[in-house]
Amino acid sequence: MKKENLHVTIAGGGSTYTPGITQAVLNNLDRFPMTKLTLYDIDEERNEDMLLIIDYMLKTTGHDDIELNATLNPKEAFTGCDFVFSQIRVGGMEMREKDEKIPLKYGLVGQETCGVGGFSYGLRSIKGLLGVVGFVQEYAPDAWILNYTNPETLIAESIRRAYPKAKMINACDMTISIEETMARNFGYDRKNWICQYYGLNHFGWYTEIYDKELERDVMPELIEKLKKKPMKIASFNKGDQSWQDAWNKLSKILNLFPDYLPNNYLEYYFFPDIVVEETDPNYTRANMVMDGRLKHTKDMANEIRNNEDGNILDFDFGEHGQYIVDMATSILNDSHDRFMLILPNHGAIPNLRDDAAVEIPAYVGRKGAEPISMRHNIPDFHKGLMEAQNAAEKLLVDGYFEGSYQKVLQAFTLNQTVPSADKAKLALDDLIIANKNYWPELH
Repeated sequence: MKKENLHVTIAGGGSTYTPGITQAVLNNLDRFPMTKLTLYDIDEERNEDMLLIIDYMLKTTGHDDIELNATLNPKEAFTGCDFVFSQIRVGGMEMREKDEKIPLKYGLVGQETCGVGGFSYGLRSIKGLLGVVGFVQEYAPDAWILNYTNPETLIAESIRRAYPKAKMINACDMTISIEETMARNFGYDRKNWICQYYGLNHFGWYTEIYDKELERDVMPELIEKLKKKPMKIASFNKGDQSWQDAWNKLSKILNLFPDYLPNNYLEYYFFPDIVVEETDPNYTRANMVMDGRLKHTKDMANEIRNNEDGNILDFDFGEHGQYIVDMATSILNDSHDRFMLILPNHGAIPNLRDDAAVEIPAYVGRKGAEPISMRHNIPDFHKGLMEAQNAAEKLLVDGYFEGSYQKVLQAFTLNQTVPSADKAKLALDDLIIANKNYWPELH
């Protein structure tokens, strides 16, 4: 692997998260010397908007010596690249809106990565990521793929089956978002934390948060603080009431189950009836993003087109971009830094099935991820929840590769946000129609 003149391709280059990733690279050029950046997307308008924004960013920060390209052609995008940062959203926000609103018709959770909406998105994402990984294997087989595309456990399971030798690491930034929000709320420095965590993607628990500076596990005191008072949203979620609702429910979970600190996404599995009741079926999270982050990004691109003055670039995405750049740097320099990743279990959680795709701490170096073993069994409550959800995910992936309506229906029915097989079938049949251009044919 070369260590200079790196070529990075961002798959899903038109994403609103691309500026945060780019800025993180620019802040770390001494450790990660990128000289070429390619934005790859299938949405030409969004990719062109982002090309304007990133070009403006490079010029105004004194990095216009970095070669910048945008393309819809996979051969141009991936040939000769060293790292691929993947953040694709198959179907865009329009399909996310359907993932959220169709389940709500039947009193089911409508959410991007959880419930049957998450499974709907998963079937689209599997196809999209298999395509990206296939292109990378063809045009840049030695490149590392660092994947942010959701739903992560479904992606990890699918790529493991189709491309077992792909140099790919699956990571989710939700754990660091939780950690950063807690740290900012309660006066800690997240960079001092060593976290023990296990689960599936968006479905897990912290068992320890050791603070190196304070020389103690701060998780018990965090739990007590959160039980008494929910967190306030951090600046990277500013103005987004849905995140405040999430932190409120995190405190609710802790008052019921205070032994471990949960991922806030467990609200969809513990309180699906409450979530449905509190959700406006006509204006869901997808609409909030379209009216917020997407519009904001479009406005910035137009300001650049119109040669407007002032502080045009206005982004705060927390640690999202830094996390993926830190992973790439750890691979490049073989530094074995520690990250929360989605990996095959292989005994890391001793009393969970060996082939489960789990989210656990791991060290990352030149040969990829080395998972850290829990070295003890997890509680039956968590194990039972995880086993059911993992079985549902595996059935969904089976259904994708086999084109099996029956297995996808089983997956929908087993999903723990779904109270009835009848509702699972109603939602599935509607989602098949909505996803006719994206899902495999089920029979």
